[in-house]
Amino acid sequence: MELTQTDQRSRTFSWTDPAVNAAYFGRRSGLEMLRAMVSGELPYPPVMAMLGGDGFEVGEGRVTVYLTPQEFHYNPLGSVHGGVLATLLDTAAGCAVHATLAAGTGYTSVDLSTKFLRPVTVASGRLRCEGTVLSRGRRTALAQATIVDAAGRLAAHATSTCLLFDAPMA
Repeated sequence: MELTQTDQRSRTFSWTDPAVNAAYFGRRSGLEMLRAMVSGELPYPPVMAMLGGDGFEVGEGRVTVYLTPQEFHYNPLGSVHGGVLATLLDTAAGCAVHATLAAGTGYTSVDLSTKFLRPVTVASGRLRCEGTVLSRGRRTALAQATIVDAAGRLAAHATSTCLLFDAPMA
């Protein structure tokens, strides 16, 4: 099959220097940082622009990320690539943990166990990915995230362990 000019698509996006947010790392609580992103005081991280995320809500130990599937998310089989969904799940679970952290505490994902339950396509409509903290100790936290489609059907689920650490002060 030969590609024609009408088969070609393009996408352009921009982002803010991640050093802008990094300057606040360790100086604000996780919840304060996330709320500053939602209000527009701080920019979203570049990964949100890359993914094409289209909404974000935050509360203590709970984060919801929205994404409307697009063609550029597709794998060769004509559905949203599992890596896109895993990134969405990791973002929601990790940010839920971040929303519980005091100033001076950081985190990083240790693992992500993901289950894909149904194919996601453009026809799935806007996805809602909610992350919640299940347990938090001094050095680790366990969170989960779910993705539901516009019809409320569960599309994917993940659990994540995060390592908590003292943030370096700049």
